[in-house]
Amino acid sequence: MGGALVIFVLIIAASSSNYVVQPGYRGVQVTLGKVSPVFKPEGFGFKLPFISAVVPQSIRQQTAKFEADCYSSDLQQVKIDVRVLYRVPQASVVSIFREYAGDPFQTLIKPRVAEAIKELTALRSAEVIVQKREEVKSRTLEIARQKVGALLVLDDIVLEDINLTKGLEAAIESKMVQEQEAARARFAQQQAQTEASTAVIKARGEAESINLRGKALRDNPGILELQIVERWDGITPLVVGPGATGANMLLPLGSRKTGDKDAAP
Repeated sequence: MGGALVIFVLIIAASSSNYVVQPGYRGVQVTLGKVSPVFKPEGFGFKLPFISAVVPQSIRQQTAKFEADCYSSDLQQVKIDVRVLYRVPQASVVSIFREYAGDPFQTLIKPRVAEAIKELTALRSAEVIVQKREEVKSRTLEIARQKVGALLVLDDIVLEDINLTKGLEAAIESKMVQEQEAARARFAQQQAQTEASTAVIKARGEAESINLRGKALRDNPGILELQIVERWDGITPLVVGPGATGANMLLPLGSRKTGDKDAAP
């Protein structure tokens, strides 16, 4: 019985003298309440049995959500659903485990991100917060990174939803509809002005063209006769002149074009 007990104790000691750190994790070794200053990399290793333990700490990107309750510059209540993407760098694994209890998101990230959002929303009206949510998100991420420092890595912040009071949402929607109607009215007015200007320019151009043609005819009377000759279809006119009798009458030379073989002599 004594030998069996010794063998059993040795087996237990052997099994507790090694550890395995999974991929995406780093190990923090604690020996009799003292934290080792160097983290354990992923893989297999040995430790002191019974008195030493290796606690795994994730260094993968993690996601957490919370709701930020804020007030805008016009004293409107704004509730923002925030999603934070963060990582624990392996250089900070030991210090975070030793100096900050619990989840690093709850103790380090969430309070600082919430503070950054409240600082930004307090400087903007509720309408601007809704319209420029991308700007609010970018500034929040920048300020939160400054507050967190190099201890943690904030990869991104997503403002999933911005909730306003029902009355404020209705007021903003009504204002946007009015602005759209005003924009359509301005466009119609500009279009009418453009059409009127085009008509004036066209009329002015036609008037100038008529004046130029009249001046050309006055300066060169032969142009009209040249145009008549150029447009003649080959058929001899019956009458030339204002009347159809006397010296103004011109007898027809033929009813067909002069080029026809059977034209009248």
